[in-house]
Amino acid sequence: MVLLDREAAPADRIGETLPAAARRLLGALGLWESFLADGHLPCHARQSVWGGDEPVTMDSLFDPDGMGWRLDRRLFETRLRAAAVEAGATLLAPASVARVEREGAGWRLEAGGTEIAARLLIDASGRGARLLRPWAGAQAKDCRLLCTWLHAPLRADAASITWSQSVEDGWWYSAPLPGGRRLLAFHTDADLARGEAGAGLASRALATPALAELVADADLAQASPARICAAHGARLASAAGPGWLAVGDAAMSFDPLSSQGLFHALYTGMKGGEAAARLLAGDGEAGAAFAAALEPVWDAYLSHRAIYYGMERRWPDAPFWRRRLGPNAFPVSQDAGFARPARG
Repeated sequence: MVLLDREAAPADRIGETLPAAARRLLGALGLWESFLADGHLPCHARQSVWGGDEPVTMDSLFDPDGMGWRLDRRLFETRLRAAAVEAGATLLAPASVARVEREGAGWRLEAGGTEIAARLLIDASGRGARLLRPWAGAQAKDCRLLCTWLHAPLRADAASITWSQSVEDGWWYSAPLPGGRRLLAFHTDADLARGEAGAGLASRALATPALAELVADADLAQASPARICAAHGARLASAAGPGWLAVGDAAMSFDPLSSQGLFHALYTGMKGGEAAARLLAGDGEAGAAFAAALEPVWDAYLSHRAIYYGMERRWPDAPFWRRRLGPNAFPVSQDAGFARPARG
């Protein structure tokens, strides 16, 4: 087994939430004890200003699975890489894929200057699933949601509480992270973005009621450069085909409001690995069974997303909310278990 990663080492990126239910996945992967030892932060409560002007708090004590987690994303991915190598994978990093070709019933790849022959290809390349596009087709995406985000050093210890807040043209999210940092993120549609990158993101946060009080514990003047990433929901027509599987965001990706991205990546990675083992052992139905098992996940995501966006009715004529309310919400376009609104 060969694991390809285009980055030499894991870097900061958005996506730092694991729900409490992830304990079962980490336990099944043999990673729970090391996860606890790595110093990730528990999430004791979630607060949201959504559908009204007053914050609403959801305490983890009322969650049957307990508290969720705020991750040091770099450390978490480093741990996953090491576990894959320990399990027998050969890691090539940095190694961008330059060429992918069918070779009989298998594949031939060129990555990082190395030729690789493989019987089965698993695409874990994230939103877009570009590795498999000639064979799996393009993902269908449901909107043009973007996320602009930054990290800022904390001036003092912060309560382990996540925050989400709707505004006329999108919604905010913030949470303390391991290493004495605060994450600040704003979500809006691509055509509605108005220069939130850089100092604009911080200054707008400080001008937003309620949010300004929350982020006062962070030194926004010393924040990292703001980054922008896609945040729309998207999916392939199928997560499996002849000689290939797609896992994580390559199979289907979710609006960050669901807080399910990393959990979904772990779950589909584990189940995709099991399906791959069965395929290689001669079970020709394993790929189709894996893809079929993801259908209820997507259906549940669509249902819950509609409910949570539907809670916000203060700006029905604003483009961002008009696109998310009513019978014509979230028109799908072709590109070539949730909690109350809160990413964490």
